[in-house]
Amino acid sequence: MRAPASLIGAAWAAYGDDRGKAILRQAPPKRWRRGDEVTETGDFTALWAAGARVGAKLVARGETVAVAESSAGGLVSAALLAVPGASAYFRGGAAVYTLDAKVRLLDSDASHMTEPRAATEAHALRLGQAVRHRLGATWGVGESGATGPTGNRYGDPPGHSCVGAAGPDGTCVTLTVLTGHGERLPNMVAFAIAALETLERAIEGTNS
Repeated sequence: MRAPASLIGAAWAAYGDDRGKAILRQAPPKRWRRGDEVTETGDFTALWAAGARVGAKLVARGETVAVAESSAGGLVSAALLAVPGASAYFRGGAAVYTLDAKVRLLDSDASHMTEPRAATEAHALRLGQAVRHRLGATWGVGESGATGPTGNRYGDPPGHSCVGAAGPDGTCVTLTVLTGHGERLPNMVAFAIAALETLERAIEGTNS
């Protein structure tokens, strides 16, 4: 059953850090009581809207996209597929949550998927490039991070993710996401939105 719009919402905004990279910080998720059950959610309305915007741009340009996401857990693909007529632009996607999945599904060497290490912008971009090549898409989107409630083995905190979009003529755009909390589902939503908006930025930066 679709949750009422009033139950969905967590604001987020873009900031710049001292390295000139874009950093996204999401407000802690709201908790809503439905009967005796406490539910937590990210901003699914913004997620579906981002998918619709990107889908429309791809259709207008006659281009396609493929997705290799990790901690977003398939939400990037879900947002793109929620648009009617998605088959015109969606080549495919995979939740590459483990090294084995990256090697097998992206047809890559283990060394190629471990250096640069996961949860970095360079790794996210490598995922995007690999899935773009694997599925013959115009654009490839990669995502890798730590949803929570704890950080990853590299020392990144929960709510940290990196996303990358790879396209024609060497086009690439990357982004680091820091939500500042360890709420798993809202972080997954935030990472997916960031991936889609990064792809949108990449598309807008190229000539149709």
